[in-house]
Amino acid sequence: MDVLFHTTNPFKGVIVERDRLPPDPATFERQLSHSIEVWKADGLLTVWLEVSIGFSDLIPIGVKAGFEFHHAGSDYVMMTFRLVKDTFIPVYATHYIGAGGVVVNQKDELLVVCERYRRDNKPSYKLPGGSLQSGEHLQDCVIREVKEETGIETIFDALVCFRHWHGYRFSKSDIYFVCRLRPKSQDITIQQEEIEECLWMPILKYLESEYVHAFNKSIVRAALESPGLVPVEMEGYPDRKEREFFMPGSLSLGSGTSSSHNL
Repeated sequence: MDVLFHTTNPFKGVIVERDRLPPDPATFERQLSHSIEVWKADGLLTVWLEVSIGFSDLIPIGVKAGFEFHHAGSDYVMMTFRLVKDTFIPVYATHYIGAGGVVVNQKDELLVVCERYRRDNKPSYKLPGGSLQSGEHLQDCVIREVKEETGIETIFDALVCFRHWHGYRFSKSDIYFVCRLRPKSQDITIQQEEIEECLWMPILKYLESEYVHAFNKSIVRAALESPGLVPVEMEGYPDRKEREFFMPGSLSLGSGTSSSHNL
């Protein structure tokens, strides 16, 4: 009996090769049972079984064998099996990540939006922003979101503060980063699908408005008063597509060089 095609990781985990699973459920059931016994004898600890949507008939077989659901994507399910009782299995991603932009022009006006879909009909002014896409950097996300919602082109300046919130969506937590941006344009083009109103509002009016939440006022003050953290290039990490680093401006020269986003 053949063992399922697999690789192993440094933590004595078995990673079953998704694209080489037998499509026949009966064959898979036999091979899976045999493979588990072999992996146990080899002293391995955990099995990671990714099943694509096209092979979904195999999922009940995995459950029957003792596999548990770990996480899922739009076209796959990841399942895990402990070959040794109480082996630690890291949880899947626990957080959403978002970013909002504090954009102030030369007239001391703040770029604000009022979302089309909100809890009541009262106006509620907030900063433009949204969720990071997979593989997207904070700098790129906030610049993109401001552009999409308002039509304003910006330059990233600094990361000024963040908010951590539990119980956000689907029992996950959320971290929202607030960034200071400099506008390169002034003419607003509203994203009609999501935004009801967008305008340049005098900062003092925003900070005194009854239609602005206290948290939003606080983060605008933070952006105005704090130098924040600036993006830097870090020695030893040349691939800027893989990582991004933020450091206090006074320390950034000792850690690397300022990113081109901040020049």
